[in-house]
Formats: sequence, C-alpha cells, structure tokens
Amino acid sequence: MVLVNEQRKLSASLPLIFRCIISCIFVLLTQFTLSLVPRFFAASPFIVQFALSVLVLLLVQTLCGWCRRLLGVYASAPAFVFFNILFIWGFYVAVVRQAVSSLIGGLFNIEVAMIIIGLCSIMSKDPGLVTNEFPHLDKLVEGSELGVDPDNENSLSRKRVRYCKICKAHVEGFDHHCPAFGNCIGQNNYFLFIVLLVGFLATEASYVACSVQFVGKSQNFDKSQSENDWVVNLATSTMLFSILQLLWQAVFFMWHSYCVCFNVRTDEWVNWKKYPEFQVIESEPGESFTRMRFTNPYDKGFLQNVKDFLSLRR
Repeated sequence: MVLVNEQRKLSASLPLIFRCIISCIFVLLTQFTLSLVPRFFAASPFIVQFALSVLVLLLVQTLCGWCRRLLGVYASAPAFVFFNILFIWGFYVAVVRQAVSSLIGGLFNIEVAMIIIGLCSIMSKDPGLVTNEFPHLDKLVEGSELGVDPDNENSLSRKRVRYCKICKAHVEGFDHHCPAFGNCIGQNNYFLFIVLLVGFLATEASYVACSVQFVGKSQNFDKSQSENDWVVNLATSTMLFSILQLLWQAVFFMWHSYCVCFNVRTDEWVNWKKYPEFQVIESEPGESFTRMRFTNPYDKGFLQNVKDFLSLRR
C-alpha cells in the first residue's frame, strides 16, 4: 500500500518536473539568444540594442507558443522566473562580482536571496481562498450579483470576494491572478506581492549598476577578443534583459501604488460593470436614457487607504 502511494506521488510530480526542465531550457535559450544582440550589433547605439533585445524576446516567446501548440510542451511560468533569477545570479557570482566592491556584492547577494524567499512564500501562501461558509457561494461566479449587500459587512460583496477563472476559486480581496508567481493575489498576500515587486525592482537596478561597471572595466582591459568578448556580450545582454524587466515592473508598481492609494483592485477597475457596488445609475431630467458611471465605495481617503493596506501584513 505504501509503495502504491509513493508511485502515485511520483506520477503526480513527473509532469511538474518535466515543465520545470522545459522552463530551464527556455531560460537558457532566451539568454543565449539575447547575447547575440551585443555580439553582432556591438557598434550600434544602446537604444538600438535595447529595441533589438525586445524583438528577440518577442520572437522567443512566439517560438515557445508554437512549441505549446504543435508539440504540446508546456513550461512553468514560476519556474521560468526562478531559473532566470538563478541564471543572472550565477553569472554575477562567476563573472560580474570581480568588478564590484565586496559591500555592493554582499548587498546584491542579500537582495537575490530575499526575492527567492519571497517568491517561494507568495507561491505557497493562501491568497484568501473562501470556502463554503458563505451561503450561495457555490452559485457565485464571475460577474454574479449574488451576495451583494452594501449594508452587511459580512456579505460577499463587502468582503470583495471575486471569482478567479484560472484557479476556479473564490478569493477575498482578489486583485488578479499572477502567472509569474503561479498564484492569485488577494487579501492575504497583496502586501507580500507589493514588497516582492519592490524587491525585484531593487535587485534588477543593482544588477544593472554592477553589470555597467563590469562592462566598463572589461572594455578598458587589454585582452584578446576570444578571451573577453563572450563574457562582455553576456553581461551586456543580461543588463538589457534586466532593464526591460525594470521598465515594465516600474509601470506595474505605479499602477499598484495607485490601487493602494485609492483602495481599488485591478479586477474591480477592469470589470467594474460586473459589480453593482461600483455602479451609479444617472439620468438627466427630460432624457429617456440612463448613464452608468464608476464609483468606488471602498475609497476612504488617501491616509486611511494606506493604513488599510499596511494592515494587510500578516
């Protein structure tokens, strides 16, 4: 009986192991392909290399999409993120750290270790899954009006319970489903999500600064092309990759800063027409039609909204 249970566990874990292996291969393919940009366009301006890197990433993602459709090969988004972190960290330890001070190197290593811990935490943390303790929960689907009772603090509406189509679950304080972290972002892990986002921004900015310093020093060394070019190319490509991550994550962080300041969730902003508490019906005298506009019943003012966000720490 024990042997049968072990075999079942192994059979259940094999698909996950396979997806992680595929993710690792995609990471190596992505980083190798990106290194071709500074290899063949070293004389081009930085902005040109950056634009080409974006195109290369889009091509690699398209190739991955074809693999999924044609071969039925699926990768794991969280594993892809994790292996990218390990790749850049490994390259830093093996090469880039030689050009930076011990203090900066130590800080960068701490930053990477912290985001790895944070990544593992947010992947495993309960985002605020709601069980069947609420009446009619089994009938509540995305966009349903069941449970809407603005005067009842315990109603599904006031608890901001939303339905995630990916997880097929109801989540309290649902913001969005994050493929990169493989989990919903809700009431219980929203604070951790913002902290982790800040951690990624700080770590990537630190790596960009370190790689710029390394590339600058490497170009001043009097070495043969065969000895030095490949590491400089890889340092440049990983720097370009980190800058791209910085840009879109900075925009993402600004959006969530707005959400915190006005106490609104991403799902509520995008799908407010599905939730009656965000709707105000207006009609002008003498007009035969009505208008529906957005209102936020959860906005308590900037200071109170920030306090409510900080109270999510658990």
